[in-house]
Amino acid sequence: MIQAVNVSLRFGKKALFEDVNVKFTEGNCYGLIGANGAGKSTFLRILSGALEPTTGDIVISPGQRLSVLEQDHFKYDDYTVLDTVISGNARLYEIMKEKDAIYAKPDFSDEDGVKAAELEAEFAEMDGWNAESDAQTLLNGLSVDPNWHYAVMKDVPTDIKVKILLARALFGNPDILILDEPTNHLDLDAIAWLEEFLINFENTIIVVSHDRYFLNKVCTHTADIDYGKIQLYAGNYDFWYESSQLIMKQRKEANKKKEEQIKELKEFISRFAANASKSKQATSRKKALEKIELDDIRPSSRKYPYIDFRPKREIGNEVLSVENLTKTIDGELLLDHLTFNLNSTDKVALVGSNEAAKSVLFQILAGQMEPDEGSYKWGITTSQSYFPKDNSKIFDNDMIIADWLTQFSEIKDATYVRGFLGRMLFAGEDGNKKMRVLSGGERVRVLLSRMMIEGSNVLMLDEPTDHLDMESITALNTGLTKFPGVLIFSSRDHQVVQTTANRIIEILPNGTIVDKVSSYDEYLESDEMARKRTVYSTTEDEEEDD
Repeated sequence: MIQAVNVSLRFGKKALFEDVNVKFTEGNCYGLIGANGAGKSTFLRILSGALEPTTGDIVISPGQRLSVLEQDHFKYDDYTVLDTVISGNARLYEIMKEKDAIYAKPDFSDEDGVKAAELEAEFAEMDGWNAESDAQTLLNGLSVDPNWHYAVMKDVPTDIKVKILLARALFGNPDILILDEPTNHLDLDAIAWLEEFLINFENTIIVVSHDRYFLNKVCTHTADIDYGKIQLYAGNYDFWYESSQLIMKQRKEANKKKEEQIKELKEFISRFAANASKSKQATSRKKALEKIELDDIRPSSRKYPYIDFRPKREIGNEVLSVENLTKTIDGELLLDHLTFNLNSTDKVALVGSNEAAKSVLFQILAGQMEPDEGSYKWGITTSQSYFPKDNSKIFDNDMIIADWLTQFSEIKDATYVRGFLGRMLFAGEDGNKKMRVLSGGERVRVLLSRMMIEGSNVLMLDEPTDHLDMESITALNTGLTKFPGVLIFSSRDHQVVQTTANRIIEILPNGTIVDKVSSYDEYLESDEMARKRTVYSTTEDEEEDD
């Protein structure tokens, strides 16, 4: 058990947290959520002891060991890989090194013998003789090649280091496990292994992640940071979100009797409980859900953008024809004779580890870059809107948002344009902000506003979830699934891809493609190498932006 008691954190006059009281108990996995800037990672640092709160205390059950996913990738550069993992249990590692030092003495004394015997007893009690094999099991589960196991950390590539540090956090069955963005830079096989590990982990887990799919799989509870407080709810992220929306709807329906509301809630809870898997963790979640009462759920105070893409023209049968498209940049072959056609019902997810190749394909199809070879042709009934991954040039000007958006509107009316901004949470005078000063999240919401105003029947989006908080990602996800036109998009958000795409085009490292009509999960299950080629990562800005 780990508990925050009257914890506050202030920076000058500003309070990030105020009198937080929350208890995390054994057997549960808590997904810590909140808008970007709410202080998720900061609160994890307070829990771990890396940051002192202004007031209050962190209380841990006596004798319990806390383990944290280390964010400093260079901290253990002088250690071997196995030593790095085993050092996750500090006392075990200390004993191991102290024992080795005693046995290495040239003048081994009787006192040394007594001390060694004491250490050996403690070592055996901690299952130290299996430490190396346990460490290797974790590394193998995370797809770290055995050739790296005895290497020195400074010689290990960053993407492998991330996995090793994760293994370090998991090592030795800690009583309390704190994980900040654990899926970053993991291939999908490693993520699947981690999901199963955490689902069957019987102690306390507290995790921050932008990956809603991951949170939904592993979490029994949701810890919501809102207005400097933390509120615990039973259930995963989807349950928290949908229950919050349900209660908000019920409050608007003032005439609905409480009995009817309770019935509606119970039906809603039954649906979620029925979807639980057979794992111990899911069983725990199901039991917790069954105990929920109407008054236990509060609507979130956070606001969600309203994203609704409505095409101004119905799309015809001929959408896009691509023939032998080839592009080399700086000597690297990114696209190698790509040939494919798009149909009027296609919602295509571009996947693959080479993000540059995906961005180049988007730029070519948007008319912003010429291919070296080949051609493409849009159907005469199509109109396209493009969301670029790199938007820095677009915002390098001093225009105000409302004026810039008006350029793309058939209706040159400020009130009309500001209506779209209002949907995207630019209230009041926010529409007068200059383009140049916008944060990453604000820029994304402006570009999505432009796409809604344009009313195109083909949307091309290159990583639109970058810089967005989970509320905005959820709203975008809803908007994309409802869109009646053609989609071509890339996204590191597994849930967006799985719930939106009906066709997968993977750009392989050699520049060729695999093209399959299927959902994302079906595609991954049919191709083991696809899981290994796909790596999830988030940018630092995602946590920092609004």
